Amino acid sequence: MMQQLTRIAVKVGSNVLTRRDGTLDVTRMSALVDQIAELHKQGVEVILVSSGAVASGRSEVSAIRKLDSVDQRQLYSAVGQAKLINRYYELFREHGIPVGQVLTMKESFSTRRHYLNQRNCMMVMLENGVIPIVNENDTISVSELMFTDNDELSGLIATMMDAQALIILSNIDGIYDGSPDNPQSQVIREIEPGKDLSSYIQVGKSSFGRGGMLTKTTIARKVADEGISVIIANGKRDNILVDLVQHPAETLCTRFIPSSQTVSSVKKWIAHSEGFAKGELHLNEQAVSVLCGEKATSLLPVGIVAVEGEFEKDDIVRIIAPDGTQIGVGKTNCDSVQARESMGKHGHKPVVHYDYLYME
Repeated sequence: MMQQLTRIAVKVGSNVLTRRDGTLDVTRMSALVDQIAELHKQGVEVILVSSGAVASGRSEVSAIRKLDSVDQRQLYSAVGQAKLINRYYELFREHGIPVGQVLTMKESFSTRRHYLNQRNCMMVMLENGVIPIVNENDTISVSELMFTDNDELSGLIATMMDAQALIILSNIDGIYDGSPDNPQSQVIREIEPGKDLSSYIQVGKSSFGRGGMLTKTTIARKVADEGISVIIANGKRDNILVDLVQHPAETLCTRFIPSSQTVSSVKKWIAHSEGFAKGELHLNEQAVSVLCGEKATSLLPVGIVAVEGEFEKDDIVRIIAPDGTQIGVGKTNCDSVQARESMGKHGHKPVVHYDYLYME
């Protein structure tokens, strides 16, 4: 039985908002707005992470020359984002609900200060009855700075905003135990923490988005491990959002059961900051067994056998086991020079304090 939801993040994918010809499906958009408005009026705070800017711009402008994928994305999203947010503004205004635009980039999550600034901005919106509509700022994001897709962004937003649930709306009903095209395949209704899904996941990407089901499950698992329920459902089904919130047991979807362990706000940020890691700390077996034990323990220099990369104090680093696998991420207490000077030695302060250490 799910708890009564008071704050949710909803991610609407390109395949939900886009017609077969690649243009925006305004009818579907309107239906989703009606559902969000109904939940809003029942006291549920909704943060909307919406794709669709590129699709929205595609029908508005014809390029005068052949563009590469980044140029095309920047052009269509610049024109399309204005059109998309205006459409949302008009649709929500019919319900008397104000909306606010939040455009963000991967870099905006790279420092704790930027992270908290974004969080505060959206908290103020929610407190004042405004629905935040979040999208990646595609006009200035280039390939290496991009999120995998809006699934990754929605996971960051859900954890940052302490949402109780993240609902990812795609164009299929959830994760199947076989190919979705096979009539014998069934939707897996619940996924417990630690369940192996590798045999079920299709690696293909969606038609208009950048990600696929593999991205969705990776993000879903990480978010669920942080204590947030994650639901993958079909955004083209009538009244799907309201049904998921009001009648969760009867509504077709895949639900990732959240971990019962609570994770602090700082550790949530660190868990999602792996992409900004500036270096690596390689540990010996003894340090790994201590850190992976039951008790919260800081990473001491005595357990470090190698320091890779150059980093400053407060940068994010990866924690690496002797076999080369990554076992965690952390925020450093010192720079790389100090870490190298103290590694292998007793009696020095922690290189990563346990409050800033996230073990995977």
